[in-house]
Amino acid sequence: MMFKLKVTRKHRALISSILISVFITGCSIPGSHISTSNIEVINASSGAESHNINIYPLTAKNISRYKPSPTVSQTNPALDAEIERYEYRVGIGDILNITIWDHPELTIPAGSYRSSEEAGNWVHTDGSIFYPYIGLVKVEGKTVTQIRETLTNKLKNFIESPQVDVNVASFRSQKAYITGEINRPGQQPITNVPLTVLDAINSAGGLTESADWKQVSLTRNGEEQSLSLYGLIHRGDLTQNRLLLPGDIVHVPRNDNQKVFVMGEVRNPQLLTIDRSGMSLTEALSNVGGINELSADATGVFVIRGDQAPDTMANVFQLDIKDATALVLGTEFTLEPNDIVYVTASPISRWNRVVAQLIPTISGFNNLTEGALRVRTWP
Repeated sequence: MMFKLKVTRKHRALISSILISVFITGCSIPGSHISTSNIEVINASSGAESHNINIYPLTAKNISRYKPSPTVSQTNPALDAEIERYEYRVGIGDILNITIWDHPELTIPAGSYRSSEEAGNWVHTDGSIFYPYIGLVKVEGKTVTQIRETLTNKLKNFIESPQVDVNVASFRSQKAYITGEINRPGQQPITNVPLTVLDAINSAGGLTESADWKQVSLTRNGEEQSLSLYGLIHRGDLTQNRLLLPGDIVHVPRNDNQKVFVMGEVRNPQLLTIDRSGMSLTEALSNVGGINELSADATGVFVIRGDQAPDTMANVFQLDIKDATALVLGTEFTLEPNDIVYVTASPISRWNRVVAQLIPTISGFNNLTEGALRVRTWP
């Protein structure tokens, strides 16, 4: 016996309703986008109050307001004056070399096998040295000029018109510290030659390849200030230089936080590292191979930047590159650490993705229908 399974009008209606429901319930459309509805869009001339998310269109008229102030070379008169007034002050552990002219009995000879450090006068833990005839002399915190005057006045009681010379044979009491991404991190002695941040970094072998040039910190007496070695070394901004004092800590961090996230409809989404010269929006897009011409929405190139203000979640900058010349504007927009560059998918692309996901389902229904029409039962 043979029979055919007919697909009735009721079955067709059922299949049609299933397909329609699949299309309608496609609310979880693959591929995301950024909608500007119900979000404050602030134009160049707008003075609107801050909302949770603000969108700033990048145009030729307003791009300059988002460009950071350029770093220019300039002198540092305050540092120059500080260096001019600088005098080293003796501390505990230093070794002094004291000479009394025409009185060799008071001058310890260096000899053939003794250096000035070995033959000098050690500054003891109480901050004093011992010298013949006059006994203990307090020298801690004094300059060599002050120590020479003190010794001269005390020796007058024993020597007529003493001629005294004092210098530091070994600087051991005072140090600054260079840490972080330095080729030779460690201590840098404070001597009678003024030591600046630039001098200390050069003496330590310079920076490593993973150093953050723009966020160097100087800690002094528990207070921290930020310095830019990029401005100092590459731009000649001497205002970023400092005279180091005993106990100062210069720390050069890694560039781990100098990251930019490039996501969405680009050829090679990835995490980029901002180098010491910075990174523009156009540079970030080119580093990931550009936008996906077939699926990207040229009006939807966004830079999402967190905001520290309590009433603002993020500031979003939008670049419309339907005209490729708009990428010139992108070269003027400098990215900041932790920025998210996001290229949205165009509406037609999202529709194509939905259709691509439904094709297997539609094919399955077609196969089911065709198979049902061919079903035969043999005796």
